[in-house]
Amino acid sequence: MISLKRTLEAALQGGAFERLEEMLRGGAGVVTVSGAAGGAKALALAKAALCGQRPLAVITPTGAEAQTLAEEIRFCLDLLVPVPPEVVHLPELEVDPYRGLSPHPEIAAARAWALWRLLQEGPIVLVASARAAAVRLHSPGRFLGRCLTLVPGEELSPEMACEHLREAGYLEDDPVTDPGEFSLRGGILDIFPPNLEQPVRLEFFGDRIESMRLFDPDSQRSTARAGTLQIAPMREYCAGAERLRRWAGEAPALWSAPFLSHLEEELALARHGERFPACEFLLPAVDPPEHTLFDYVRTHRLALVERAAVHSTLERHHATLYERFVDRTEAQKPVLAPERLFLAADELIAAADGFDRIELEELGVTGPEASRVYLSSQPTRKYHGNIRELIADIGKFRAAGETLAFVLTNPGRAERFHDILKEYDIPAHLCRGAEAEPTGPTGNVLVGTGALHAGCFLPAANLRLLANSDVFDETDLGLRPKKTKSARRNLFLSDFRDLKPGDYVVHVDHGIGMFQGLQSIGLQEGAKEFVLLTYQNDARLYVPVERLDLIQKYSSMGGTRPTLDRLGGTSWARTKTRIRKSMRDMAEELLKLYAQRQTIPGHAFAPDTTWQREFEDAFEFELTRDQADALEAVKTDMEAPRPMDRLICGDVGYGKTEIAMRAAFKAIMDGKQVAMLAPTTVLAFQHYNTLAGRFTAFPVRTRLLSRFRSPREQKQILEDLETGQVDLVVGTHRLLSKDVKFKDLGLLIVDEEQRFGVTHKERIKQMKTRVDVLTLTATPIPRTLNMALLGMRDMSTIETPPKNRLAIQTSVLKYSPDAVRSAIEMELARNGQVYYLHNRVETIHSAAAKVQQLIPEARIGVAHGQMNERDLERIMLRFVRNELDVLVATTIIENGLDIPRANTLIVDRADLYGLSQLYQLRGRVGRSDRRAYAYLLIPSDEALSEVARKRLSAIREFSDLGTGFRVAALDLEIRGAGNLLGGEQHGHIEAVGFDLYCQLLERAVEELRGERPEEEISATINLNLDIRIPEIYIADSGQRLRMYKRVSSAADTEELDLLRREMRDRFGPYPEPVENLFRYARLRQEILALQIPSVEKNRDQVFFRFADHSKVDAQKLLALVMRRDGATFSPQGLLALDVPLLPPPQVFDRIHGILEEIRL
Repeated sequence: MISLKRTLEAALQGGAFERLEEMLRGGAGVVTVSGAAGGAKALALAKAALCGQRPLAVITPTGAEAQTLAEEIRFCLDLLVPVPPEVVHLPELEVDPYRGLSPHPEIAAARAWALWRLLQEGPIVLVASARAAAVRLHSPGRFLGRCLTLVPGEELSPEMACEHLREAGYLEDDPVTDPGEFSLRGGILDIFPPNLEQPVRLEFFGDRIESMRLFDPDSQRSTARAGTLQIAPMREYCAGAERLRRWAGEAPALWSAPFLSHLEEELALARHGERFPACEFLLPAVDPPEHTLFDYVRTHRLALVERAAVHSTLERHHATLYERFVDRTEAQKPVLAPERLFLAADELIAAADGFDRIELEELGVTGPEASRVYLSSQPTRKYHGNIRELIADIGKFRAAGETLAFVLTNPGRAERFHDILKEYDIPAHLCRGAEAEPTGPTGNVLVGTGALHAGCFLPAANLRLLANSDVFDETDLGLRPKKTKSARRNLFLSDFRDLKPGDYVVHVDHGIGMFQGLQSIGLQEGAKEFVLLTYQNDARLYVPVERLDLIQKYSSMGGTRPTLDRLGGTSWARTKTRIRKSMRDMAEELLKLYAQRQTIPGHAFAPDTTWQREFEDAFEFELTRDQADALEAVKTDMEAPRPMDRLICGDVGYGKTEIAMRAAFKAIMDGKQVAMLAPTTVLAFQHYNTLAGRFTAFPVRTRLLSRFRSPREQKQILEDLETGQVDLVVGTHRLLSKDVKFKDLGLLIVDEEQRFGVTHKERIKQMKTRVDVLTLTATPIPRTLNMALLGMRDMSTIETPPKNRLAIQTSVLKYSPDAVRSAIEMELARNGQVYYLHNRVETIHSAAAKVQQLIPEARIGVAHGQMNERDLERIMLRFVRNELDVLVATTIIENGLDIPRANTLIVDRADLYGLSQLYQLRGRVGRSDRRAYAYLLIPSDEALSEVARKRLSAIREFSDLGTGFRVAALDLEIRGAGNLLGGEQHGHIEAVGFDLYCQLLERAVEELRGERPEEEISATINLNLDIRIPEIYIADSGQRLRMYKRVSSAADTEELDLLRREMRDRFGPYPEPVENLFRYARLRQEILALQIPSVEKNRDQVFFRFADHSKVDAQKLLALVMRRDGATFSPQGLLALDVPLLPPPQVFDRIHGILEEIRL
């Protein structure tokens, strides 16, 4: 039996491939390979990489070709050798140097990493497009000088290391969770370099590296010791403060006064040694890059793919850049000519000609016969999912004695395709891995997995390779990025990460106040830190830092400004009482529904079949942890004998539809029908396309019932549904009509239930009692609310973004036709689509005409809320089908639509939108593994009002993807929560803030379920000890505040111990006052468990105040008082004990001992 590996090995051993190897091993300078079509290019280059005895650098005409070729070469090498050379892709800059923007940080990091890898030891294959290779660079020596080598025990100043990292493109952020971040806390430096899988933590003793440890970015805990490490830069052009100041000094002499008026902001930043947007394209004026990629690949053999196409691509690119340069210069904008930033086409080709090289030309017949290899290959036919035609052709190919190898994207798809061949009596081998022997009967058909984008036929080997895209019409495999963003599962925890003076907070006992910051007050026992809150009439409340569990950040719908409460007033208590009653009613209704459902028998679905596993394995990507949990919950519900009613919450693109598809497949495999309900025709159409694509390889009959079907077609679909001819139907509320009858409906999937009318909801409610129902909502639900609703609704939340979701580069720009044109042109150049947001219906058509004038060749559509429904649907559908390039729209843009090609958003007059609205709009792009761009356009500063200017500073913060992103995301979540809870609850969230709302809801649920909640007590401890985090230990007040909040909110001893270890790990050994803070928190947990209101120490006495419900043994308490000298117990419940003056650890031990003696 033969495997895929042996088949390819055999193909590469004869004819043209053998001749190529002989020529390369013989030291031939230039080898021309012609005739290579489709996947044959990757095979030829893999052969060259393995036999050339030198690293290989491949240059392709376009960025898309470079990306796919890199993936294909990696697949071939992985298959052919146990330890293959590393394949590195150098991406294009993807940015126009004349529009005032720097490259996307992820692109800059990927380019820097590729250059760093080229300068390291070990075999490598570099793949770059012509545009990526044409960027002028600084010397390899200067680039390596930006790499930081770390050795344990070496002398290195932490401050110097930080300065080096800043210049190398790293951002200061704490905690460090993503590549390119660093953080210095006292003598501890955390760095996350792009060339490491985990960040590294350096502990300094003075200016010496005492230890180096790798740590987990999620838990922030150390995982392993590290030896010598090299920290690669985050960008190829590293400009330090000195170079920036030099540019600021010399630039005024390079341009005349009218030009310099456009450089004021840049010059001001550079004088302070700070980088500015697009500095990479202006600094070469005084610091010219005099090297190229070819200086980094001196020892490599070059491979030029389609020489003429490389030349013409670069010529066109240079012409476009020159046109833009002239435009900018005429507008008196200071810019540099293209030739100072990029190689011209002739220069690149001339540089390439100086190397030993392979020239690949599919149709070429040039070059001397002695140095030419003709690789006979033919492209394969595309079947677009037409299995019958494919089967017919397989018969012909086998009759001709060909070996067929099907290379599909994943094991599930391969297994299913293998089953299809078996159904048609075609013997085939299923290759489960590169080395694994195939399974199945002998024959000449192989089915395996891998990343092949296009197949080919090799007549010499009689081998026909067919890729996934040849069979199923799926071309976009999507490259997995090397680094994935760490899943910030606790992103929305109220841990004061974003709390700033002037923010609103909620104090559990005193209501809504305003946070004014941390204040240190000198007391008898020394300085003590407090949080200062102000209330109505400027009344002040000082909250001890160890009691931050009483405070939560105020969050509401849409960022409304609450009214401050009056300190000592009664309105806050009345508000809490009113809301408790309302919640009780709501919880009662939900629990009644829940109980009713438990009693009605339903269909218990059978466990998963083999086909189910094959269907699930055919999913291109790895499920996130949340998706896997949700899927398990759905299957458990379906297999139970009661009707399922589960809600799945998660942002658009987070993978809810995949869960629904797997549930649908499970129901169909059990002989049941499935209906999927969508709120709009466009969404129904999109769901139908997705489902039809996923079910192609299985005998599942899928239909769409909506206005897009003629009355005759609708009638036929209804008949087929009633007779059981249709397994799965997708539709709008048309599915809820009385004339729709199913033969045996088993599962109803409802997308965005809250967007259906009251009558439709009633109909859905009736169906819920009979069939399993799965509801999907794009409203993200915070973890806290999820906990509160637990037990009332079966609910799964998907909070983790998919692994290959890239950050959206957000830029705030002053409006200029030029910026709009270049943003749209850049997206269209990569075959993408653009949203242009203009939120005034009166002027939207003139805005669209303006865009059309800027880009005459673009196909433009207009969508707004005042259009009639059919016209709006028609436009949205054209956009979904990629028949439009630019959609000029108001905020009506379909919320649930998932358009992977739309990856540029332009927001006109962004200063008129709120922060959360911008977050929501921005979420419409960046839904694939393509880099997404959001441009927030604002008028010139003079036209901005004071309010708009303030809002703009918030937008600038938002464009940083840091604080503002979290605030806006939280804001969005809360606004969504109302959809689940009903309108009345909106007002309640506004009245008490989100976190307290969740706590009150949780208590209401516990009461109704018969779990009597603990009496609420506010335990206070005052032992006159130094309990704080000193500034010398954690200097940043925001970080101190966060640690105070986390310690005071710790639920048990285990959580406190974890925090202790984390603090030691992150900040180093801590002083006595910090240990006192942990002891205090531990004691507070204990007295709360015993329901003791207070413990106080005054000189040599400790006082314990008890309440009626305190969990202490009266007999033991009495015995203690009788036994101890000087012990007294008053009828008011006050126990006084003599305690000598002792060090803090012993004071806490004594108190714990006393509590142990008297507990129940």
